[in-house]
Amino acid sequence: MFLQKTLKVILIFIAVVGFLYGQAWLLSIKKNEGAVFGVSFTPDYARYLQLDEKKVFDSIINDWGFKFVRIPVQWNSVEKEQGKFDFSETDYFMKEAEKKGVRVILAIGQKTPRWPECHVPDWSLRLDEKQYVDGLNNYITQTVNRYKDHVALEMWQVENEPFLPFGICRKNFKYKDLKTEVELVRNLDEKHPFITTDSGELSTWQRSARATDYFGTTMYRVIWNKYLGYFNYDWLPPFFYVAKLWLAGKSASHAFVMELQAEPWVDTHYLILTPLEEQYRSMDLARLQKNIVYAQKVGFPRVYLWGVEWWYWLSEKKGVNDFVEEIKKLKKQ
Repeated sequence: MFLQKTLKVILIFIAVVGFLYGQAWLLSIKKNEGAVFGVSFTPDYARYLQLDEKKVFDSIINDWGFKFVRIPVQWNSVEKEQGKFDFSETDYFMKEAEKKGVRVILAIGQKTPRWPECHVPDWSLRLDEKQYVDGLNNYITQTVNRYKDHVALEMWQVENEPFLPFGICRKNFKYKDLKTEVELVRNLDEKHPFITTDSGELSTWQRSARATDYFGTTMYRVIWNKYLGYFNYDWLPPFFYVAKLWLAGKSASHAFVMELQAEPWVDTHYLILTPLEEQYRSMDLARLQKNIVYAQKVGFPRVYLWGVEWWYWLSEKKGVNDFVEEIKKLKKQ
């Protein structure tokens, strides 16, 4: 009798879960045809791929016609020596963006896009905790004051996946740390909104989505894991992201896909040493198209593609233009 009751409970549970799962997919049928596409661009990564970062940016805003770009202002790039700031590279990109009417999100903080996640100057690692935070805040202050009145600036991204334990970082952020940073930026610039990001699959968003005006999720569809090898999230319905956002108390109108996977995820950080056949296991043209449709079904108003430097590398170094042509078609829709 006990076994029968237990089996009955298990079957009812499976039926309920199956029903809810099916409903989640039904709620994800319609695409948001009005979703606007932008790109994330990291000059350092372009240089790693042995590309001219200025030529890559020129293609982004001229040849490919993107009007929304996210650019990190890395602490280790602008303050290589303590107290000596050099914003010339960011100045160049902001000036070019202004010429074409491009709207820019500037990402600041100890953690900004791309590996090793925390881009901090070597000299900061020798400081004690208070000195480190003071140095971090000074770099943020200098950056905000420089660009807060720039025509091309749309909003600030304060930290990148601050609560995700991923990357090489000295300081693990708590919610109060992020709020303190946001308030620092808000006090310096009352005109522009703020956004922060979090992992689409590995976080509940409860802290990150509540910390800023806007929220940005990552969306990686095929990853490589040292225990599982290549692993895809095709089983996850788009409504999953909508439900998480609702539970975190944020409106979909104030949520972006900040990193939609449009480049490979391989088992090494040395992408250029990885054969194309291996790269295509996690990102080929069919996968790119599938990811774009998936993001449209999530329904957020804006989607930033992650991999613009790789597309350019494929075209210039490998003579493969499929991805560039696909992106051009996307911009014509």
